[in-house]
Amino acid sequence: MPILRDGELDIISHSVEQTRRLGTRLGSLLRAGDIICLSGDMGAGKTAFAAGVGKGWGAKTPLTSPTFNLIHEHVREKDKQRLFHLDCYRLENALDAENIGLDDVLNGRGPVIFEWPEHIESILPKERLWVELRILETTRRNFIFNAVGKRYEELVKQFRESTFGV
Repeated sequence: MPILRDGELDIISHSVEQTRRLGTRLGSLLRAGDIICLSGDMGAGKTAFAAGVGKGWGAKTPLTSPTFNLIHEHVREKDKQRLFHLDCYRLENALDAENIGLDDVLNGRGPVIFEWPEHIESILPKERLWVELRILETTRRNFIFNAVGKRYEELVKQFRESTFGV
C-alpha cells in the first residue's frame, strides 16, 4: 500500500469480494455532499466498488449499474439521507449532464458516486475523490485514490486508517 503523497493511495484488490469490502470501508466514511469519481475501463470493478460503498453507507437497496437509467437514488433508513449513483458512460458532454439534472444531484443532500466521470469532468466540482481502477489480471485490480481538497485528503486518511490501521 504505497502512499504517494497526502491524499493519494495505491491499493491492489485480489477479488471482487475484496473490491466490495474496500468500497464498504469507504462508504462508511461518506458524508452528504461528498463526490466520489470512479474511473476505469469496462470491467475494471467500478460497479462492484460502488456496491460496496452503498452497503457501507447504509443504502436500503443494493447499488447496481445505473447504465440505462443514468441516475439511481438510494435512501438510508436511519436518517432518510440520499445517495446518488450516476453512470456517465452514455453522456457525451457537459450539456448532456445538465439535461439529466446534475445540478439537483450536486446540491449536497447526499454523497454522489460517478462512474465514467471523465465524460463530464469539466463540470464536476474541482474538490473530489477520484479513484482510478485498472485491470491487472483476471481478478486483480489496482486502485489509485487521488484526493483534491482538504475534505477528501481527510477522507483518504480515514479510509487508509480504517482499512490498514496506518
